[in-house]
Amino acid sequence: MDVFEAIKGRRSVRAYTSREVSDETVERLIDAARWAPSAGNVQPWEFIIVRSSEIKHKLAAAALNQTFIEEAPVVIVVCADKQRSAQAYGSRGASLYCIQDTAAAIQNLHLAAYALGLGTCWVGAFREDQATEALGLPLHIRPVAIIPVGYPAEKPKPRPRRSLEEIIHRETF
Repeated sequence: MDVFEAIKGRRSVRAYTSREVSDETVERLIDAARWAPSAGNVQPWEFIIVRSSEIKHKLAAAALNQTFIEEAPVVIVVCADKQRSAQAYGSRGASLYCIQDTAAAIQNLHLAAYALGLGTCWVGAFREDQATEALGLPLHIRPVAIIPVGYPAEKPKPRPRRSLEEIIHRETF
């Protein structure tokens, strides 16, 4: 699949079939994610694969009751290791670079999922403390995104995008 096709074709999917997603497929997604760029090649990402109904339910509750999370066959929670980034870049690494790096990995994961015929949704609206507790995360690991993954039971239409003329600035703002 052409990368531009994947970029323009990917959608946020919130309904999934009951078809299971194999461990091999999940590992392919994470493999694609880990090839993302990261500041100083620190690679501060951590991936938690959730198949447990109980934990998916807790994550959905943490995510302001977005129940479609628990309906997905698998959920991948992408986390940032603040300590790992801080060792290389101090407070800027812990507060910014680990988030930027993790976001790049998340985008790779979404594009790879789409190329494999899977649907995903980037869920960033969640109570971090509840997600941290549900996953048993140590203090230096920050959950950045909850990503339900499954075979789509819907085909959302493209959402409007701002025009290039509206967002491009040359030399100065």
